[in-house]
Amino acid sequence: MSQYLSQLSGLSTFIIILACGAHLFFFFVLWVWSRRDLRGIASSLDDFTRGLKHRSLLDSTGHLSDQIEAFLADVNETIEPGANPTDRKVLSERVHILDEKRRYLNSHFFETCYNICRTMIEAYPLAGVLGTILAMGAALQANTGAENGSAISSIVSHFGDAIWSTFAGLAAAILLMFINSILETSFLGLVENRQHVRDTVVRAKRELALAEGSAAKS
Repeated sequence: MSQYLSQLSGLSTFIIILACGAHLFFFFVLWVWSRRDLRGIASSLDDFTRGLKHRSLLDSTGHLSDQIEAFLADVNETIEPGANPTDRKVLSERVHILDEKRRYLNSHFFETCYNICRTMIEAYPLAGVLGTILAMGAALQANTGAENGSAISSIVSHFGDAIWSTFAGLAAAILLMFINSILETSFLGLVENRQHVRDTVVRAKRELALAEGSAAKS
């Protein structure tokens, strides 16, 4: 039992570093995922609003979220009652574009993955403390019946494992909190963009359907 505890306490720092590396890679995957979905939403709205007489023109180097909000503003402006009938007709003919690409609006899995990634940052300090406890436990187990000299040597050795484990846990948590603070705005922006697109699509379909019904009656 003492041997296993000693091996586990010695590996605790390496395990924390390995987990931190995997966590960083997971953040990178989420970042790539969010960029892909933002481009998909922006592309769908670009196709949807192309041909409108009054259409926002943004720099191609602008942030995708800004482009999406500009496209949504164009759609909301076009479906207002006093808008250009030609533009309303264009949107009515292209509303199927958004239906075909609604997969970009499926956000539950992304939100779940990001929530897990963000919440698990809090586990690293606890993992460091757990490594410390394992090191202390291994030292106590190894020193049962040992002579004073070997006991002190064993305690010092395991104390080093405990310190490095705590350091690794705290350092990993600080690093991941910093990375999350950089990416959080972008990820939450994607969630908000999706919600705005959903609301706008529902409103556009309703308003355009009403407009077509009124035109048919007249």
